[in-house]
Amino acid sequence: MSAYRFCRTDDVALLVEALNRCWSPYFPDEPLMTAARFKRSIRDLQVWCSSCMVAFSGSDPIAILIGAKRPSGTLVYKIAVHPDHRRQGHARHLLTSLGSKLAILGPPRIMAEVPETLAPVRELFGAAGYTEEGILTDFVLRRGSCAPAPQSGGSFVVPVTVDDLAANGLFEESHSCWERSIETFTARKDDIAGLAVASDDRIEAYLLYVTCGAEPEGTADIVSLRCFVEDDGARLRQLLSRLCAQGMNTIRFPKVHSGELSQESLEGLGFHPAAVHRVYAAMARSN
Repeated sequence: MSAYRFCRTDDVALLVEALNRCWSPYFPDEPLMTAARFKRSIRDLQVWCSSCMVAFSGSDPIAILIGAKRPSGTLVYKIAVHPDHRRQGHARHLLTSLGSKLAILGPPRIMAEVPETLAPVRELFGAAGYTEEGILTDFVLRRGSCAPAPQSGGSFVVPVTVDDLAANGLFEESHSCWERSIETFTARKDDIAGLAVASDDRIEAYLLYVTCGAEPEGTADIVSLRCFVEDDGARLRQLLSRLCAQGMNTIRFPKVHSGELSQESLEGLGFHPAAVHRVYAAMARSN
């Protein structure tokens, strides 16, 4: 007999155990979850223990759903069933239970960002009444593809912080994925470095990034990349060139929506697409 329950703030150890039992078998190259990393996801991604759910067979966790919640909606951040318990309806039950809870407590919008390669997960969301709402693409820039860019007349590349950009009112809601939203990089601001092209009176373009300590040396992930001047990408090339000059051999720009930067624009900067994610969404309803 299977049992299901939503979690509490004191269930971090249980959630870590369930992730390592149910999620890790499918992603053996990822490090095992720890309590410290899970608590960091609460801070950075607004994971809510009360939006997380575990299924049990006896005392053993056999399925897990990790939910992150913001006023705009809830993200099904992770969902997995132990390999020995697949095809028994556990994942569908977790999604249905979350939807019933959010239909009462809100927010009613639920979404997921699913790698295109995970066909069973995409089928799960489709069968549960979610509709495909958009596409997010991972892009990669190799150092050899990063062409030097001439300095724009009257402008200079300077270090910049998240607080600097916020003070200048340069953040606005966009199509960014959950992990690169304003809420996330505000929470992670102490870990994020930045460069900006600035003139005497304003910031004309900026790049926020994090270096990836667990990755091969010289890898950086872009958090945000924006230009406020029509210049055919010259200022963005200037920023990327400066980042490459700092020793970054690989620059990744994960889960980019076309509303942020088009594929044509990114390829013009030297990026190439590497992976695709499908965005699924639904409105919570009681069952």
